[in-house]
Amino acid sequence: MSDSVPHLAPHGELVIRTIAMPADTNSNGDIFGGWLLSQMDLGGAVLARNLAHSRVVTVAIEAMSFIYPVFVGDIVTCYASRQSTGRTSMKIDIEAWVQRQTDGSLHRVTEGLFTYVAIDETGRPHPVRRKA
Repeated sequence: MSDSVPHLAPHGELVIRTIAMPADTNSNGDIFGGWLLSQMDLGGAVLARNLAHSRVVTVAIEAMSFIYPVFVGDIVTCYASRQSTGRTSMKIDIEAWVQRQTDGSLHRVTEGLFTYVAIDETGRPHPVRRKA
């Protein structure tokens, strides 16, 4: 994850944008954290797949802190940036931001460092294919 300096604007590549819906709420009526984590994982996989030029799987997620809740009707946007590339793995920093339905304000709601591994057709790890 990036340093502790407050984020005034998203950084990274836009990888997913969706609207939080009532079906995605927890018992308090806020958006369930697992749903948000899933959106981040999907978005990170988009970038990882494009970097690896193959299928990828998620193998790790470093600690995440939920800064603000996500509400029904918020536009949820995930931004991803490559932090490092190993032989078969890639670490992708993913930020989740919301645009509030009520006033249009932007808020970074969480961030996490996801690790993806490039896999072949049989599901076995293979070296990340780098462009020549």
